[in-house]
Amino acid sequence: MRQGNSMSAADRDSVERSIKHCYSTWGTSYYADYYGADAPYPPVHLDLVSRLVAERDVKRLLDAGCGPASMLRHLVAPGRDIYGFDLTPEMVVEARRVLAEQGVPADHVWEGSVAVRADFVAPTGNADYDCVLCSGVMPHIAETTETDIIANIRDALQPGGHAIVEARNELFSMFTLNRYSHEFFLKQLLPVDELRRQAGDEGDGMNAALAQVERMFRTDVPPIRQGKDDEPGYDEVLSRTHNPLLLQQKFLATGFTNVQLYYYHFHCLPPVVSGHAPRLFREISLQMEANPKDWRGLFMASAFFVVAQRA
Repeated sequence: MRQGNSMSAADRDSVERSIKHCYSTWGTSYYADYYGADAPYPPVHLDLVSRLVAERDVKRLLDAGCGPASMLRHLVAPGRDIYGFDLTPEMVVEARRVLAEQGVPADHVWEGSVAVRADFVAPTGNADYDCVLCSGVMPHIAETTETDIIANIRDALQPGGHAIVEARNELFSMFTLNRYSHEFFLKQLLPVDELRRQAGDEGDGMNAALAQVERMFRTDVPPIRQGKDDEPGYDEVLSRTHNPLLLQQKFLATGFTNVQLYYYHFHCLPPVVSGHAPRLFREISLQMEANPKDWRGLFMASAFFVVAQRA
């Protein structure tokens, strides 16, 4: 699929099937793995989202791609109606179970896709939310359908309502000095095709230059994330990163205003050298989380939120 072409229904169905399969074994373990006491890094984004929601006095909240209610279970509050949907049936089952313990009706959680506008509507109500949260979803969205997804989020909001949308930070690759950095250089920065086309008698020199660029990075890390059983792993399904500045522009072009960027999961050192001082790396990185607007997050944070208001 090339940029600028619409994704066919068959292509979208294939992508969504692979994503469902990827997450199918995580229904009961995902929260403990990534939000629990033994998670590899504290869920700092949960605190950030909780603050963003509280500051906006949200009364009607939808989590589009809610997983096992990883965030929703922490956002239940008096006077606030919460809703959520997810692509993966196993996630929906777990979300209903968890939220039922907090008094949330089962029909407030349903199966759905962010690619389908009608799926933003609650089975017993309408859209008309004052906040739509979407975390962990954008990496699995093809670039060709991205603007449609943003429009679906916009249309589900009341005028003046807020979108809180998470994405993985592509520009973090400028800091990691690993496989992601090399891929970013080749795909986004260096005009490789043009260099090869115009190389002429310097073809060998150009190849030597590209080989030297590759040697500047640890291209053997990080390892490819694989599945637990027979399901594909996170890196084996569509799992993109986003340039924060470009995603911000897309929200502005799709009917949002006051579009802000909040960075999280900071790294005070490039990951490839963090093992030399792991305690210090963790402590200073966590200290950096105190300011999600820090400009260094553009390069030193692995993820970010776009927070935008429907015009």
